[in-house]
Amino acid sequence: MSVRLQREDFDVSAEVAALTAGRTDIGAVVNFIGICRAGPEDDRISAMTLDHYPEMAQAELERIEAEASERWPLQGVTVIHRHGRLVPGDNIVLVVTASMHRQAAFEAASFLMDYLKTRAPFWKKEERASGTGWVAAKDEDDAAAARWTTKKP
Repeated sequence: MSVRLQREDFDVSAEVAALTAGRTDIGAVVNFIGICRAGPEDDRISAMTLDHYPEMAQAELERIEAEASERWPLQGVTVIHRHGRLVPGDNIVLVVTASMHRQAAFEAASFLMDYLKTRAPFWKKEERASGTGWVAAKDEDDAAAARWTTKKP
């Protein structure tokens, strides 16, 4: 299991290869890649800065990964979350889950992203033509994460 915070980009293929190298017990690998987007035509994002407190963010990401590993029979997990200034097209986050069967891998990846989106201590500031501002939490993200409070495989 690997959880990393980093400024530099990641190579999805290399991360999947590292997670599955020499493993014959893995039957499914699911990955999610979050990418910085430009946003709506009328108010494009020119850049986004992700701030964090390193020790707190690392501990929380590790806690979220540990919870996923307790809930599903996973053979491996990789979570990489970038920080710093990113521009549209840049990778932000990578979640890779490996399991014997696809359902566990899919559900664990979905859980990880829902919890990363709502519980990981990152502060996001967007630069737009209309100005710069901090991004508030979204109700739909909280609703997505809430589905896991009672659901266990």
